[in-house]
Order: sequence, then structure tokens, then C-alpha cells
Amino acid sequence: MTHVEYLPGSHGVSEHWPDWTPPSVRERLAEQGITSPWSHQAAAADLARSGSNVIIATGTASGKSLAFLLPCADAVEHGGTVLYISPTKALAADQRRALTDIGLPGLRPATYDGDTPREERAWIRAHANYVLTNPDMLHHAILGNHAAWSSFLRRLRYVVIDEAHRYRGVFGSHMAQIVRRLRRVCARYRSDPAHPRAHHRPEERRSASPVFVLASATTGTPEESASRLIGAPVRAVTEDSSPRPPLSFALIEPELTEEKGENGAPIRRTAPAEAAHVLAGLVEEGVRTLAFVRSRQASEVVALTAQRILREREARAAAR
Repeated sequence: MTHVEYLPGSHGVSEHWPDWTPPSVRERLAEQGITSPWSHQAAAADLARSGSNVIIATGTASGKSLAFLLPCADAVEHGGTVLYISPTKALAADQRRALTDIGLPGLRPATYDGDTPREERAWIRAHANYVLTNPDMLHHAILGNHAAWSSFLRRLRYVVIDEAHRYRGVFGSHMAQIVRRLRRVCARYRSDPAHPRAHHRPEERRSASPVFVLASATTGTPEESASRLIGAPVRAVTEDSSPRPPLSFALIEPELTEEKGENGAPIRRTAPAEAAHVLAGLVEEGVRTLAFVRSRQASEVVALTAQRILREREARAAAR
């Protein structure tokens, strides 16, 4: 253990609901025990509602979903649509489940991905007003068939890009081009003179593009990276006002192994191996622990290795 950093706890700072918050949203959230938003949630929601692209870059479990739910629910209540983009199906499924649990009147969420049955896709294009999808499906199925989505795209008020830090490198470049294509297609349908009622709210007349709301808990330069991703200016909300308990962060340097590398250089344990040893030790102490890794394969390696370590230690203890 090379360093320990202690962060004091916080009680959180709340705000009043924005004046434009639909009453139905307040009522549904109150039923779930949410009586007021945290200040960063209100700030992000107000920025989006005013027409500014915004990235919510606050900590894990700080309520970023509620921050973009408020303007999105307001848009749906006034006849608009919302497009939610996530890099994984699991995250989209979680969001869909949360929206269903809230049960806002008039909100018709639907997941549109490779697993969506073909018989449901026509209904989603015609009736869903909150579509949850992923970059590949957006590129191939929605933008590749944008004429069939013209009604949805013409009324598109918000595009939510969750886990925005995932879009980097080649994947990020690909996503940036998809977003620019989405903006061009939306501009085409929102300015179509054949549909004079395409802009039925004052704030929609300010731009032919929908408002982008991005969310990330780990980006280091939120405003810059988000602006490069969507190709437009973005405002950042980074002050986390949600409550949190005291936290201690420990940096650990993996132990040296008996193996040797180039020119006899010592080799340390890999990160998954070290995580497995730490996890096993904490389990022995009865400490509830979560191990976060980069892939599903790594999670299986850490879990199986920790189980093996615990079995070996238990066997040695029984042999004594």
C-alpha cells in the first residue's frame, strides 16, 4: 500500500424543483421518496431546458439520471421525443426499467436494439417517444432508415449520451461521426417547410439540432471531450452536491513474483491477480466488497481466482 487518501463525508445540498418541472414528475418521484433535487441535478436540468448542450460529470450514484429525466419528461409532455444512447445493452435495460418503474403518464419508453423483435419495431417508430438504443443501432437501423423515423426525428428534443467517457479512440471517432450525421438528419426534418408545425415550442426555434445531454462519472476534461464528441459547444456541471459517506482511497502496488522479464527484470502480479488476492483477504475479514474490472472476462478471472485462494487457505487451515 503506497498511499491512502481520506475524503470527508457530505450531507448534500438540495434545491427546489425547477418551476417548469411537470407536476406528474414531482408526484411520481415523491412516491419514491425523492422530494427535491440536488443542486447539480437542478443546474444541469435548467441548462438543458434552456437549450444548452450539457455534460453532467459528477460522481458515481450522484443522480445523473434524474438530472436528464426532468427536461426529457417535460419535452415528452409537450409532444417531443427523446433518444437515449448507451454503449451497452445492460445500461439501456436498466434505464428502461427505471422509466417503467416511475410510470410517468404519456411516457412511452422502448428499447430499440438488435434483440428487439421485428414485429415491435414498427410500433416503436410510430408510437414510442423515449427510445433507448446504442451507437451501432443508431447508425444502421435509425439513421440508415431515417425516412421511416421522420416523425420521431422531427420532434426530437433531447439526445442523452450516457457513459460518455467510453467514446474514445477509434470507437470515439466513429461515435463522433454518427452524432454529426444525426444532427444533419434532424436539421433536415426540423426545417422541412412541408411540416410548418415542426417547431411548436419557442426554445425549439433556436436551433435545428436537438439538445445533447451527456453523463459521465470519470471523465477528466468533460467540457472539452463532450464538445469534440458532438461537434458543438457544451456546458459542464461538475460540482457534485449529492450526499456521500466518508471515503478512504488506497493505492496498492502489486507484489513481485518469482518470474523474470527482459534482462532479468522482476515482474509484478497483474492487476486482476492482485485484485483477486485483495478481494479474498477482504472476504476473509467479512468486508462486503465490489471489484470493478475492465471486461467480463477479467471479472470471471478475478472471481474464480479469489475463490481458489479462499479454498486453498481454508484447506491449509483445516490441515493444521
